[in-house]
Amino acid sequence: MDFQQVFGKPPETQASAPGRVNLLGEHTDYNDGFVLPTAIPQSTTVELGLSSDGHHHFYSENLDEQVSILDINHSPSGFASYIFGCIEVLQKAGYIIPSLSVYVTSSVPMGSGLSSSAALEVATLRALRQLLNLPIDDVEIAQFAQQAEIHYAGVQCGIMDQMASSLADTEHILFLDTRTLERRVMPLPENAEILVIDSGVPRTLATSGYNQRRAECEEAARSLGVKALRDITDVKVTEKLPEPLRRRARHVVTEDNRVLEVLQGVTSERFGELMNASHASLRDDYEVSLPALDTLVEILQKTEGVFGARLTGAGFGGACVALVKSGQSKDIATHVLEQYKQAGYTGKILVPSLELSDAA
Repeated sequence: MDFQQVFGKPPETQASAPGRVNLLGEHTDYNDGFVLPTAIPQSTTVELGLSSDGHHHFYSENLDEQVSILDINHSPSGFASYIFGCIEVLQKAGYIIPSLSVYVTSSVPMGSGLSSSAALEVATLRALRQLLNLPIDDVEIAQFAQQAEIHYAGVQCGIMDQMASSLADTEHILFLDTRTLERRVMPLPENAEILVIDSGVPRTLATSGYNQRRAECEEAARSLGVKALRDITDVKVTEKLPEPLRRRARHVVTEDNRVLEVLQGVTSERFGELMNASHASLRDDYEVSLPALDTLVEILQKTEGVFGARLTGAGFGGACVALVKSGQSKDIATHVLEQYKQAGYTGKILVPSLELSDAA
């Protein structure tokens, strides 16, 4: 079904936003740290029109699910919570939002750590900006999107995902200082391209694990007398902390330092080494990996043509990202997925997008 079939009239505007994959800087954004995401080819599209009955109506094509907001004091769950959150944060900022009909379709994989939620939020806010001619820029869109996710989806997220969806493209890496929002667009490492493989183990962000890690980092920062762990540059400073705070802080400090090293300019080989070190840190110090992710990363790291690989996203399932030699990603993926299957798992290639390239 399309917008016309669901709501009985054509949409008045539409907007899209991409998912993202993070190459380095995992779990650093809510510690005021540094990140290196890039956009992926898959995107979410939101079509908007005015509702005729005074209520909001949201429809997800992927889920074939419709949600009507009959009581604005009652926040919905699922996909509707992100859209409702975007409307609410705009209203709290003083913008008047009429009753809306919203139609969502997406090619961003859900539960893979590629920020399907941020893509939905940014696409919704872009469509609202167009429909209502709102005077908000792309950074403000990311900030509103983050507030929507925190307050209405219950995820204490940093701003990386929303900034990447709002500002990044698929041809470059976006360096972002999540405290100052200073950013720099950088080319991908020379003679390299990005490969993303889904582990086949779905994950959800609004879990105790993610919010627990954030709380542990905040406790570690308080113990060290700093505003955020980004203010610690020497990893030796973390040694005075009790476990598990010591390992949590050590991951954040070393991960920030890895991103800052890339900022100075590194070869593809060195970039890959930093990705490998990042995965080991996420596995051992931050403890957000799983056997399936470790197996997939290990296979990738041992495969010829792969510079480096790591889990991407919050962890606890989802996808792995690898930096590989240009032009070799599909051959490498075929080999890796066969090895992964022999290990008892079922994965699939997400980037480069076979569906999107076949349709082109």
